[in-house]
Amino acid sequence: MSNIKIHVLHCGKMRLDVTFLGIEKSRNPLAYAGLFRSAKHQIWLPLSAYLIEHHKGLVLIDTGWHKAVRTQRTQHLGWLYSTFATLELPPNHAIDEQLSARGLRPADIDHVVLSHLHLDHVSGVEQVREAKNIWVSDLELQDTQTHPFYYRPTLWADVPLKTFSFHVSQYGAEKLAFDLFEDDSLVLVNTPGHTRGLVTALIQNNDKCVVLCSDVAYSKAGIEQQVLPVLRVDNAQAKRSLEWVKQISEQKNCIAVLPNHDPAILPHTIIL
Repeated sequence: MSNIKIHVLHCGKMRLDVTFLGIEKSRNPLAYAGLFRSAKHQIWLPLSAYLIEHHKGLVLIDTGWHKAVRTQRTQHLGWLYSTFATLELPPNHAIDEQLSARGLRPADIDHVVLSHLHLDHVSGVEQVREAKNIWVSDLELQDTQTHPFYYRPTLWADVPLKTFSFHVSQYGAEKLAFDLFEDDSLVLVNTPGHTRGLVTALIQNNDKCVVLCSDVAYSKAGIEQQVLPVLRVDNAQAKRSLEWVKQISEQKNCIAVLPNHDPAILPHTIIL
């Protein structure tokens, strides 16, 4: 079978307290928000997106920051999120800029998959609104009504989102997934907890697999130490999802597990 290429892109970054990753602890219960903590405890976390060259089409997972973050941050993201963390989108790092550098237009993308609709994953979706299909799980879209505090619908208001439903599957702790190409090569596994409709992309080819686990954990150390994400809507589901990701990461054919915000993961290309 033809190879699948997975390009790990950094589409901006945010500066947060190191306790946000859950590895370093503090007696301060609000340390993760940077309250009553000095700047020496802060680190830059990337916003990753993934461009997948698949033999059945080009797939983009998540979008990072919109270019508006450079000049109209508060208007774009709202006052609360704009003040929660220091945000940055370096020149040429917006998703449409990175596609252009590869000779691609948003219209060349066959499928954009949004792992979930939190601002740091969906901010840039308007920049790829001309993609052929832009997908989000129906559970995730419903969660924007159940937990509105975590979302900013204006970011996708003018974007032609399509919803998919999870089906009974062999994958994930919840045994629910959506097989994008109906051949097990790119399976969108429901890994709830951080949000109800959160997607982990399981990519399988040539007897190998790669796991793009979004915010099931914030770092590889978080997976190994089973540290739940700070933001979550269901503790039990978050724990089950994290356990499943750890289990699959330990399989011999699993060559990479990539949490979205791990500062140790640099832009690179994986070939399956």
